[in-house]
Amino acid sequence: MPVHVLHYLHEGRAHWGVVAGGTITPIPGEFKSTAEFVEANPVEQLLYLDGQKISESDVQWLSPVTADQQFICQGANYRQHMIESGLDPDVKKFNMIFTKASSCIVAADSRLVKPKEVQFLDYEIELGLVLKRNVTTRQTVTDENLHDFVAGIVIVNDYSARDIQIPQMQFYKGKSYRTFGPVGPYLCLLQQQDFPKLKELKLTLTVNGAVRQSDSTEGLVYGPAETLTELSGVHDLYAGDLLATGTPSGCALIVPSPEKQRAAAQLPEADKWRMFLKMQSERPQYLSMGDVVEARIASPDGSIDLGVQRNLVVAEAA
Repeated sequence: MPVHVLHYLHEGRAHWGVVAGGTITPIPGEFKSTAEFVEANPVEQLLYLDGQKISESDVQWLSPVTADQQFICQGANYRQHMIESGLDPDVKKFNMIFTKASSCIVAADSRLVKPKEVQFLDYEIELGLVLKRNVTTRQTVTDENLHDFVAGIVIVNDYSARDIQIPQMQFYKGKSYRTFGPVGPYLCLLQQQDFPKLKELKLTLTVNGAVRQSDSTEGLVYGPAETLTELSGVHDLYAGDLLATGTPSGCALIVPSPEKQRAAAQLPEADKWRMFLKMQSERPQYLSMGDVVEARIASPDGSIDLGVQRNLVVAEAA
């Protein structure tokens, strides 16, 4: 049975609690990081937690992934998004991995600050995996032992400044502005028998109430097990770290067709990027000040419901 946990601020102090039906049962103890929390609180221990309850409306949300954890991402990891990005899913044979700065992590209801130099601000709903333990040697992770490596799941929105990310070839910079990584609201801790549901979660993102992204994790190209296997051979991972597994189709970004890309490759560099930026300027889907982005992830049976992220786009302060 999944257990939904909220990291929150109440009466001036940060706490963790089990949330259900709009009420929170505080979890005893102080845990300054996500690593401390997941290592001290196995899901089985929280199933029957009891105690005085408080209303969720009386607290301030915090991110369930703290800023001292690593933020690792997968790119172009849904079949339709690969096509949308100008990639052939039947030809591309590698997993695209990059990182975001952990300083961009914020609570799920934080305002999204649009930097003054960014014109093309895009959204990307993603399922995030929160690691259960340290992984510092090469491991073989399978669907059968995935529960030994993953504690739970969260909603992530991988906001992206496309005019920085692509013309400057700066994934890290274009995706790491402060507020570009809201996480939560809920960290859903999973028992072993819950893990098959990771293949059937429904992702939905709206802008001002209109659906922009809608897909199921069934469409993932590289699943959690094979990705963690690959990462373990390259990179040290730690309990509480976050792996965002990629976004479905429906982003604002439009990529030129392969034919246009080949033609653009013959142009001077400045002309090529001028054409790219003109193409993006014709996309009304890019976010503007005052837009409201909402993201939801849940299982069909409702046993997993990661809550609703809600971000209002605001201008950077002068």
